[in-house]
Amino acid sequence: MNKPARVRPAAITLTPAAEARIAALMARAPEGAIGVKLSTPRRGCSGLAYSVDYVTEANAMDERIETPGGTFFVDGGSILYLIGSTMDWVEDDFAAGFTFANPNAKGACGCGESFTV
Repeated sequence: MNKPARVRPAAITLTPAAEARIAALMARAPEGAIGVKLSTPRRGCSGLAYSVDYVTEANAMDERIETPGGTFFVDGGSILYLIGSTMDWVEDDFAAGFTFANPNAKGACGCGESFTV
C-alpha cells in the first residue's frame, strides 16, 4: 500500500513584505535570473551572515519556495542554521533591508553583521 508523500513545511517563513520585496527584485532581475537565494556564508566576527542574491540555476540540494512574485531558494548547506526562521523586509526613514527572526541564532556581533549558532 503506497502512502501519499507527506508535504513538509518550508524551512523558513517569508512575511508578506518579504514576498513583495522578492517580487520587486524579480521584476528588475538581471537576464538569466531564475530566483532569489538566501545563504549563510562564513563572515563577520560571529561566524555566519545572511546573504541574499540572484540565482541563475537551480541546485537540487537547495530548498525551493514558490512565492507570488518568484522563486525563493534557501542554500542547502544553510538549511540547518535557518530552520524555523522568519524573513521580513523592513523599511524606515533611514534604512531598508531583510531582517531575520532566527531561533537557531545563539548570539550576534555588536554591529549585527553576523550571528552564531
